[in-house]
Amino acid sequence: MKFCREHLALYAVTDRACLGGRRLADAVEAAIRGGVTMVQLREKRIDRRDFLAEAEELARICRDFGVPFIVNDDVEIALLSHADGVHLGQDDTDAREARRILGKDAVIGVTARSADEAVAAEAAGADYLGVGAVFGTATKTDTRNIGVDGLRAITRAVRIPAVAIGGVKPSNISALTGSGASGVAVVSAIFGADDIESACRELKAAVGGIL
Repeated sequence: MKFCREHLALYAVTDRACLGGRRLADAVEAAIRGGVTMVQLREKRIDRRDFLAEAEELARICRDFGVPFIVNDDVEIALLSHADGVHLGQDDTDAREARRILGKDAVIGVTARSADEAVAAEAAGADYLGVGAVFGTATKTDTRNIGVDGLRAITRAVRIPAVAIGGVKPSNISALTGSGASGVAVVSAIFGADDIESACRELKAAVGGIL
């Protein structure tokens, strides 16, 4: 799948801890039906066999809907599951190495918390940046807040698109106006919602007001 900036508009990042016993595959399908434009599978505590099976299932769902599917951190799982790409943290595989393994058409995202990290990621061949935490987050305890000003500094430093992540919800998306963000990456406001499809429709409407 050819990646474009518009795929970042509403980027769902999974968190099974938010689901309250619901199946992740069902939650992801509901999110896509609600308007999600890209999906990232993030798993930190799961057996690799189960991780691969989960990635393969989500890859099929996303493919059926024409939505890019990304695996967080794990280049091997991304390759084996036929994901569209991988998202890398600063301490993960280098973007150049991920590109070598996954191929020229793979979508490579990199987390950036400063303009220097963003410029380095762009130079290494990243297709997009995940920038945050913008509003703070309860899903990652080791992340510092950079705020909207930090996001703006990063988008001005690079040419590749950036997506805002960290505490994003419908009520604060308007604060991103003029930040240069190409969209929002959302975790708990999607997967912690009682009605995931409706929550995504509300988020998509809010994003439409800033893009």
